[in-house]
Amino acid sequence: MTTAQPLDVQPTPLALLLLGRGADPASERGVDCPGDLPPPSDPRLVERARAAKAALGDKVFVLGHHYQRDEVIQFADVTGDSFKLARDAAARPQAEYIVFCGVHFMAESADILTSDAQQVVLPDLAAGCSMADMATAEQVAECWDVLTETGVADVTVPVSYMNSSADIKAFTGRHGGTICTSSNARRALDWAFARNGGQDTKVLFLPDQHLGRNTAVRDLGMSLDDCVVWNPHKPNGGLSAQQLRDARMILWRGHCSVHGRFSLDSVREVRERIPGVNVLVHPECRHEVVAAADHVGSTEYIIKTLQAAPAGSTWAVGTELNLVKRLAHRFAAEGKEIVFLDRTVCFCSTMNRIDLPHLVWALESLVDGKVVNRIRVDPETERYARLALERMLALP
Repeated sequence: MTTAQPLDVQPTPLALLLLGRGADPASERGVDCPGDLPPPSDPRLVERARAAKAALGDKVFVLGHHYQRDEVIQFADVTGDSFKLARDAAARPQAEYIVFCGVHFMAESADILTSDAQQVVLPDLAAGCSMADMATAEQVAECWDVLTETGVADVTVPVSYMNSSADIKAFTGRHGGTICTSSNARRALDWAFARNGGQDTKVLFLPDQHLGRNTAVRDLGMSLDDCVVWNPHKPNGGLSAQQLRDARMILWRGHCSVHGRFSLDSVREVRERIPGVNVLVHPECRHEVVAAADHVGSTEYIIKTLQAAPAGSTWAVGTELNLVKRLAHRFAAEGKEIVFLDRTVCFCSTMNRIDLPHLVWALESLVDGKVVNRIRVDPETERYARLALERMLALP
């Protein structure tokens, strides 16, 4: 009998990144925390956070994304979606430090929109976005080369979702495109298709295929056949030259790991379980989920819809669980029942990396005069990324 030899299995670089170990400055995920965090069991964490924030006074401005934990969101000066928060930061020039409780691409956007005198801090550099990681600058450049060789680049307008890296935003600005949010995606596409007099115009939509498809089909009246999906892991995106010439929407093969989990079965199951339930989902969900829902809209739309809902109504919401739980608690007193669309619990794992120990560490470091985890976008990237963002702000 032969003796089994131990397997020489090493973690892949991606596995290390997912664990928050290793370092990849170009990635949305995975950089070791350089400091000693207070233990999460420390009963004084809330008191320490309050004390540090009070000591910093107007020098610090804390932003809290809707998907953050309650333990963190309580210390936010403002809450909102990614672009709203970046604009709020830009509107507070007296704040020397912007502590962004969100993910990496959001902090980059804040750095782009704020002044050079302001410093943006991300409490945990491993708080990233898997969707943003699905489109790298190199992959998008290769895609553009193929579009150029196919003869369609001149009539293709890039439209990039806010949930993208600064490099992708810069690519978009450099090639005459615009950024969009989930609330103004239709306006962005209308603007893009009006370019070149509307003649044979195509859109390269980055990086979320579902938002691009749902906006094109639901809002602009296109067919699914007008859309093709570019797979960056296949030669020529897995598409023929004729498919690229025929397409109106070239969708990047990216998705949100949270919203992509909701399925048509989720919708059917909740309708059977709760008769009369209203299904409300985010447009990052799959097309079949969006088509089966009663209401579809951005995070702000979801909040406003529930706020305006009549007492006694019941809602199944397809978006990140931290927000759904917060809304369920907020509107319970008004007799509104709000449940998570799927039976499977699903938080945004990278957003949840921002916890109270990381926030306390970041704030106390600033009190001690040490700026940790500063997010900086280089001037060239910032220039073109800002151009794309300014085009969005100018949308009619």
